[in-house]
Amino acid sequence: MPFGNSIQRKTVRSVNTKPRTIDEYLATLSDDKRAALEKLRKTIRAAAPKAEECISYGLAAFRLNGRPLVAFGATAKHCAFYLMSGSTVAAHKDELKDYDTSKGTIRFQPDNPLPAALVRKLVKARIAENEKMGKKAGD
Repeated sequence: MPFGNSIQRKTVRSVNTKPRTIDEYLATLSDDKRAALEKLRKTIRAAAPKAEECISYGLAAFRLNGRPLVAFGATAKHCAFYLMSGSTVAAHKDELKDYDTSKGTIRFQPDNPLPAALVRKLVKARIAENEKMGKKAGD
């Protein structure tokens, strides 16, 4: 029996039910992660009011003028802010020295969220980077 017990059935169903909105994405998270990511979402929206919310690569994301801007998500062990740009993380490495980072990602614990001022600065840097890339492509 391929789906003999309810655990297997539930797992298959949840894999096939992908969130279509940020609200649906956040609804799947624990209270602490949801609260931390709601705060991050609010700060991103304030820094980039013209950006549109979307789901990209299974993550809660924002895009601006059709281009990916930033995303955020949660794993079992942490929350993450995805700048979708290794150069933006590298350009702000001193400000990010206290965080676990990789090429385009900043990981943090829900009980120690990223400061709003830092998030605003990083989002503004991504907007500038996208605008610069857009001008190069359009010229």
